[in-house]
Amino acid sequence: MNAQPPHPGLSLGATGAHRPTLLGTRHMAVSGHYAASHAAFAILEAGGNAVDAGVAAGIVLAVVQCDLVNFAGVAPIILYDSKTASVHTIAGLGPWPRRTDVQVFRHEYGGRIPHGILRSVVPGAPSAWITALRRFGTMSFGEVASTAIRLACNGFPMYPLLADMIALHENDYRRWPSNASVFLPQGRPPRTGEIFVQRDLAGTLQYLADEERSASSRGRDAGLEAAHAAFYQGDIAATIDRFFRQEGGWLQADDLKEFTAPVEPAVTGSFAGIDLHVCGPWTQGPVLLQALGLLDPGDLRRLEHNSPQYIHTVVEALKLSFADRERYYGDPQAIHVPLGMLLSDENRTTRRSMIDPDQAAPGLPVPSGSGTHFQDSAAASGQPGPPGDTSFVCVVDRHGNAFAATPSDTSYDSVMVPGTGLCPSSRGSQGYTDPAHPGYIMPGRRPRLTCNPALAIKQGKWIMPFGTPGGDVQCQAMLQVILNRVIFGHDLQVAVEAPRFATYSFPNSFDPHDYFPARLALEGRFPTSVGNDLRARGHDVHSWPDWTWLAGAVCAASTDLSTGVHAGAADPRRASYAVGW
Repeated sequence: MNAQPPHPGLSLGATGAHRPTLLGTRHMAVSGHYAASHAAFAILEAGGNAVDAGVAAGIVLAVVQCDLVNFAGVAPIILYDSKTASVHTIAGLGPWPRRTDVQVFRHEYGGRIPHGILRSVVPGAPSAWITALRRFGTMSFGEVASTAIRLACNGFPMYPLLADMIALHENDYRRWPSNASVFLPQGRPPRTGEIFVQRDLAGTLQYLADEERSASSRGRDAGLEAAHAAFYQGDIAATIDRFFRQEGGWLQADDLKEFTAPVEPAVTGSFAGIDLHVCGPWTQGPVLLQALGLLDPGDLRRLEHNSPQYIHTVVEALKLSFADRERYYGDPQAIHVPLGMLLSDENRTTRRSMIDPDQAAPGLPVPSGSGTHFQDSAAASGQPGPPGDTSFVCVVDRHGNAFAATPSDTSYDSVMVPGTGLCPSSRGSQGYTDPAHPGYIMPGRRPRLTCNPALAIKQGKWIMPFGTPGGDVQCQAMLQVILNRVIFGHDLQVAVEAPRFATYSFPNSFDPHDYFPARLALEGRFPTSVGNDLRARGHDVHSWPDWTWLAGAVCAASTDLSTGVHAGAADPRRASYAVGW
């Protein structure tokens, strides 16, 4: 994309942003941590493509952001393959184990999904990374995992946000000796600047690389197959199986053996001349397409950026889209998700007419195709808790490829398997015990995932992978950044740094699925008059700090297809960084 002057309504410094938009002609990598971005850059410099680099960064994130990302977690991927000019997604999300019994949650835990081993689903990330390498990469697992192995084995300096998160969850980590031994290595949370080591995780990654190398005489594919088998059928699977049987968990060897992350087409929509590609409704990705479909580009351009009327319009479009997520989204391999109806012009017209320009919907609107609410969710009291969170990586390369992934899974609500450094995916926290809900917990069914990388393409002009951590805020932050860029012409970094808002007027994706009708959070950089105007429209306005990690941490990379110039923008709300030249 060609950089344009920042919108005159912004006051983010002389250049319009705290950081410059990075520009280069070879490649660009952006991720949720600077070490992961450097790992991706090193792979690109060594001759790898965007997929090789993105996988390398994703595995590093499981080391340096180990509170939010686990190698045995989830990893939804979206990518553009320049050789075939095609977009693909990889569903790095595993299902509930075949022995899952939802009645345990309903009768023993009052419908809640407790922290610990029972919320574990089949790990999807290892298969997703290896599948990406096999189908679209050029390097071996051992090559792309080398930086992660080194950082896990030798350690890295503890940084403030990770130190704060471990301290915040100190009591959670203490519940399980295997977690405490890693995250409280001296009997206390690590302090900023101390070297943080994860040797068991290094050993697990090295084992996969060794198994790959042993089979590599039969070719690259055979080596990658051996790495996959090492996790899902070999010693790692056996270790997970023994531990889960011992601790009363449901995940066992046969669940692991049967899993391979599928490669699927993306779900696609158009907005203001841009094609938007997202993962399917096993994620919340289509919310982004639905919300954009309810917004008229011409109307938005006539509004002042981040004015009360603009914020109100965008928020009301999001509420309508989240109402449909709540009613319909789930594992499309197990239930029918009517995406055709939800994304149709007819439905878009009907839903757009439901936006009152002067008054906020008081809570969750009626979903599409229905005269009644899906369920009568009780309003929660107090403050929304911090989201079950994640990270992000995106890469563009000199060949025209693009890659984005949102790897995840927290380590403070899931038991670490001793000796492995792995906390098998705790994504069962996004399940539902209500049999009428599309996310109802059943053996073999995948929970609906908040993580959702995206890809924007303006045909013949530019391509942009982008995404963010942030739980239910993800689609909201991504929506605002794409509008900042496409509607208001912001420089990429300015688009990322602009003040953000988020609605909580729908049930949270994470157990206990709390719900805050009409609640709207604004970063503190918005003028007081904006909040007052929105309150008058019926929004329950609450203030965030001027800059908060709760508003997400959007990373974006782009390639100008006419000039070959790459751009990268990283969100200063967290430890995100862009690296390229």
